[in-house]
Amino acid sequence: MSGINLQGLDADGNEKGYSLSNFKGQRVILYFYPKDNTSGCTQEACDFRDNINRLTNYATVIGVSPDNIKSHKSFKEKQSLNFILLSDIEYKLAEKFEVWKEKSMYGRKYMGIERSTFILDKNGKIEKEWRKVKVKCHVDEVIEYLNAI
Repeated sequence: MSGINLQGLDADGNEKGYSLSNFKGQRVILYFYPKDNTSGCTQEACDFRDNINRLTNYATVIGVSPDNIKSHKSFKEKQSLNFILLSDIEYKLAEKFEVWKEKSMYGRKYMGIERSTFILDKNGKIEKEWRKVKVKCHVDEVIEYLNAI
């Protein structure tokens, strides 16, 4: 998985290319969310933001959605997010992690991101995963797992 390249937003708001190989030698918390600036996604991002000091002792946090760089930049600034957001417009990473799924709302079927979190080990392999994540208390679950390893 370490060879996948994506557009991303760096801490200075500049477009930059990222690859998971950039993080070799460190754990990564890679979380997928459906859309910037929606209530659940904002809450999840703010939970990661508010707990960043408890998380970065163990891993680098990266959020991924199919939103574009402009949307990520606005979301990051509006919510004062202190971690990387990657733009997966073509769903390459979402497909690799099997989180690009058929969903259903009000009887209408569509494709979308299944809210999921993965902890990648220092070699980029999946160490732990949470699928169909419920936002409430999810970051606490991640921290609890990291404290136990």
